[in-house]
Amino acid sequence: MQFITYNNVYVQPIVNTSTKSPITLDVLRLDRLHNVVSGNKWFKLQLQIKACQQANKTTIATFGGAYSNHIVATAYACKLEGINSVGIIRGDETKQLNHTLQQAQSLGMQLQFVSRTEYGNKELLKQSLHCNNWYWVNEGGYAVLGAEGVTDVYKWIDDSYTHIACATGTGTTMAGLIKGAAPHQQVMGITALKKHDSLQQEITHLLTTKEAEKSFTIFNEYHFGGYAKHPKALLNWMNHLYTTYQLPTDIVYTSKMLYGIFNLIESGYFAKGSKIMAIHSGGLQGNLSLPKGSLVFD
Repeated sequence: MQFITYNNVYVQPIVNTSTKSPITLDVLRLDRLHNVVSGNKWFKLQLQIKACQQANKTTIATFGGAYSNHIVATAYACKLEGINSVGIIRGDETKQLNHTLQQAQSLGMQLQFVSRTEYGNKELLKQSLHCNNWYWVNEGGYAVLGAEGVTDVYKWIDDSYTHIACATGTGTTMAGLIKGAAPHQQVMGITALKKHDSLQQEITHLLTTKEAEKSFTIFNEYHFGGYAKHPKALLNWMNHLYTTYQLPTDIVYTSKMLYGIFNLIESGYFAKGSKIMAIHSGGLQGNLSLPKGSLVFD
């Protein structure tokens, strides 16, 4: 697994204009890690790819929606590692595949489309579709190995940070951040899904009893209507982030996370002197679903 280097990752300071609660906010630019396997995707995949190879499996099979960054990242990583890949895609196949699925297919991933009802029972799908040479990776890389791989991001986060914030989907990244956090650090997850009531349980499932005792908080109110919903107000916020800080974000995760952080700052949530690291988890290709000209950056 030599194709990923950390040379392009850096910490970007963000100037906070709030006068209510002066704090430090930095963004860890994991989106700069790689042009396809960007952000948190690589960290969640790395140990699972290694486990696949150690088990002498020839194929990684995984799950995702039609606009899944995880699907594309898995396809690319498998191609470079000489592993076959299969993507179980939620929803009916369309005559014209979107950009995400076209890219995954061009990278050699075999796509299998299943109904939303079938997709809801992934364990049954694993049983019915399984081949002996397949290694299964859950949707979004959800697994203890996925979370353990995320702890590598602490290469860029020292003990001076009081809060580490991330966007959450499956909760795997947040679980990894909790695993690696120092006792005094609070991990914050800002959900991209509406009414994801089981998220805390899903995160805790990836933690040891001792790790689950660490400080972490989930914020459910910044989803802008639900997963991948992107009203005009959110697009305006994304354009503001770029024109003010030269910080590109995506419509699913990072824009909503940063909106939540700034809102919490303005509302006085953070104590004076707090130092926040926000994890930029990549996923910018999701913006390709927007009409041209919606954003001031490509």
